[in-house]
Amino acid sequence: MSTINVSVKWNGKKFDNLTLDLDESPLMFKSQLFSITGVDPSRQKILIKGGTLKDDTDLKQLNLKDGHAFMMLGTAGELPKAPEKKVVFMEDMSDTQLQKAYDIPGGLQNLGNTCYMNATLQCLRAIPELQTGLKQFPGGINQANPSANLTASLRDLYRDLNENPDGYPPIIFLQKFRMLFPKFSETDSRSGTYRQQDAEECWTEMLTVLRDNLEAPNVSGGSEGPQATGDAATSSSSAALSSTPGGMGSMVNRYLAGMVETITQCAENPDEPPTTKHDPFYKLSCHIGKETNYLAQGLRDSMTEEIEKQSPSLGRNAKYVRTSKIVRLPSYLTVGFVRFYWKISEKMEAKILRKVQYPMTLDLVDFCRPDLQEKLRPARDWVFKRENDKVEQQRQAKRNAAKGATEPTAMDQDSGATSSDANALELDPSFKNDPGADPSGLYDLCAVLTHIGRSSSSGHYIAWVRKQTTDDWFKFDDDTVSMVKTDDIKKLDGGGDWHTAYICLYRSKMLE
Repeated sequence: MSTINVSVKWNGKKFDNLTLDLDESPLMFKSQLFSITGVDPSRQKILIKGGTLKDDTDLKQLNLKDGHAFMMLGTAGELPKAPEKKVVFMEDMSDTQLQKAYDIPGGLQNLGNTCYMNATLQCLRAIPELQTGLKQFPGGINQANPSANLTASLRDLYRDLNENPDGYPPIIFLQKFRMLFPKFSETDSRSGTYRQQDAEECWTEMLTVLRDNLEAPNVSGGSEGPQATGDAATSSSSAALSSTPGGMGSMVNRYLAGMVETITQCAENPDEPPTTKHDPFYKLSCHIGKETNYLAQGLRDSMTEEIEKQSPSLGRNAKYVRTSKIVRLPSYLTVGFVRFYWKISEKMEAKILRKVQYPMTLDLVDFCRPDLQEKLRPARDWVFKRENDKVEQQRQAKRNAAKGATEPTAMDQDSGATSSDANALELDPSFKNDPGADPSGLYDLCAVLTHIGRSSSSGHYIAWVRKQTTDDWFKFDDDTVSMVKTDDIKKLDGGGDWHTAYICLYRSKMLE
């Protein structure tokens, strides 16, 4: 017989008809007593002949009979208290509770075909320098300058959005925006509702406003003038950027504007001297042709083009080749996909649905002028070493795990680039004097603005923004915000009627 009924006397109480399994450890019996007395097994002293019952005692060796009575000593500890707050399960949580639990930022309500604006603002919200500049922007929303009012309104909107996890209505901002740009107030003649607008146009207008109003933070040792670049070739590009509204003191010019050098050469008369000019850019365009499969192809096509114009040497119209090379890269790079065009035969706007893959890490060194490529080399080498060391550390960790090792090896401790390595990194002086420039030519994707539909003035826009500290992404579908993975972002490259990348925002790789 493996089980018997026993009784236990404890603290003036008696517990009858308790089942004791002689094949089990005494600890199981003690656990049973804990459930009815509250005395922890470690504090229980169950008296038996010759002493007390140990956890490893063989119960069969005690020759216990059915109806045996035990005496137990020990005091009960404090019983577990019910939680002060009721446990709420995920399936029972409201959207607001889920957002707080997962640190999901707030979304923007659609106020009538305003998804183009909501998606733009959520993507720009991913730029910390923009947030800093807005916080420092003075003044209210009723100034004499409409552009300043819009900037102040964006500052207030981001502040309220950060404090409110629910969908926030951008009513005041939308009023200021349409007041400054009446085009976005157009309504449908039949329904009277506001028309859908182009997110790329909204993006461009917003950067123009912010360029003119937000100052860049002061950086010790920096310089706002062309002399900061260190050589004549780079000086001309910096001078061109300094001559734009806001100059190098503008937050947008410093962190989001690049400079391109364009050389125009007559294809029919090689002896005709080429012309060279420098122009700022706030966006690189990816042209999409019949054979464009990758972002790099589209960028290359947009930076080399054939034109026809009057030739002073030939005295007639001639073909020219216009070639552009980047001479300054910004910390944040905007890439726009040229997906919309006017279809003359049908007198309507059409969309190019072709699949064009874009990388999570973008390398622009091949698009830069040779002298800039050389300046980018030290930081590039450091980044590549850091990435290779990380891969090697992961491999070594797997090998250690397979061997059962728990302590780091000498290779683990010595390998890998550290923050001190980054501080010792010797950049070209031009980068040290230009804190908003990218020193490596390497970028990580941080936001994607997508469009679904067949026309930029219809369909729906959504923002996909990378979380700062992880590889998780936030999907901003107006005021509906959810978390997605990197694999979901890679599926936004077109090829059908699903959401298609329209604007990509890249962030310079961190040197730390």
